Formats: sequence, structure tokens, C-alpha cells
Amino acid sequence: MKRAQQTLRRADALSRLRIVQAAIEILDARGEAALTFRALATHLATGSGAIYWHVADRNDLLAAATREVFAPALAGVANEAEPKAALRAIALGVFDAVDAHPWAGAHLSHEPWHPTVGEIFERVGQELEALGVSADAQFDCASALTNYILGVAGQNAANARLLPDGSDRRTWLAAIATRWIEDDPESRPFVRRVAAQLREHDDRQQFLAGVDFILAGACVKPNA
Repeated sequence: MKRAQQTLRRADALSRLRIVQAAIEILDARGEAALTFRALATHLATGSGAIYWHVADRNDLLAAATREVFAPALAGVANEAEPKAALRAIALGVFDAVDAHPWAGAHLSHEPWHPTVGEIFERVGQELEALGVSADAQFDCASALTNYILGVAGQNAANARLLPDGSDRRTWLAAIATRWIEDDPESRPFVRRVAAQLREHDDRQQFLAGVDFILAGACVKPNA
């Protein structure tokens, strides 16, 4: 009986939120492979039993951690009254969340039916309806936007991880542009023309330009 009471007190000393936050700290520092219940117990200076009191298993923990890091991206949209501004806020919020927590973007790519994807899709769809997108185009447009947002955000995070420590981003991008054209410069005139823009471009601005292109295209049609 005494041991059971001690276990209960240890469990009560933690909260599900604190466990999830500790998991995020491990994931940010060492990646998804490092997240084990043993590592989490060590990080929290507790026993695995106290963690299992709040979290069913590793998948439950990863899902909760992913929801936690994306929640601000959706919560911040409440201040945007204009639908296009709200869509840009959603997009940038997701982009920044994946940039800060690359593992979260990778997790969503492996779990396309994750509740967070559904929440992003829902919020995007609501704003498209408010923007005046016709009912028959809303599903395709919401799908295109959601896939673009998650795909580009994830690719940007992956690119950032490839940048060697201490490297200058501009120099690194210049080297990439050079490799693209050095084998056969005459076959890639466009790449040669935009090489300087590749070196200087801002990832977030380019990302938002893609959102605007989608909204300015077939997705947005005048009301009949």
C-alpha cells in the first residue's frame, strides 16, 4: 500500500504537459531516434512508471509533442480578420514551427492522417470559404495549400540540416548554383540567370510567394 501511494505521488508530481515538453526538449536536441522512455525518465529524473501514468506509449508521446509545437501556429490566426492574412499567418506559423522543430515536420510526413494535419486542413478550408473560393473548388484548393505548406516547410528544414556547421548560407547556395550549371552551362540558361537570386533569396518570403501564387490562381474565383 505504501509503495502504491509513493507511485501515485510520483505520478502526480508530473503532468502530461511537462512530460510532453521534456520530450520536445529531447527531440529538438537529439532527434526522434533519441526519444525513448528511458531517456525521458532520465531527463525528468523520475521512473518510467510515472511517465506511463500520463502517456500510453511512444506513439502517443510523439503525437502529443507534435500537436504541442504546432498549436501556436493555429492559435495566432485568431487575430487575423482578413482571410488572406489568416492563410498567410497559418502558413508562416507552420513554416516557423517546422523550422524550429524539424522532427515535427518529418513526423507529419510519416503520419499523413495525424490530427494536426486535419486541423491545418480545417483551418485552411475555413479561410478559403471566407475568401470566396467556390464550394466545388474548396477541397482541391485546401489540399493544394496544405500539401504545399507542409511539403515546403519540411523541405526547408531538411535543407537547413544539410548546411555544414559554421557555413555561410550565401556561399553554400552559390556553390549549389555553380554545380547546377557547371556540367553543361548552355543547357541551363534560366539557372544561370537566377543564380544570384538563389544566393540572396529569403526562404520565408519565397515560401509566402508560393502561397500567394496558389491563392491568385484557379483556387480563387469570383462569386457567381
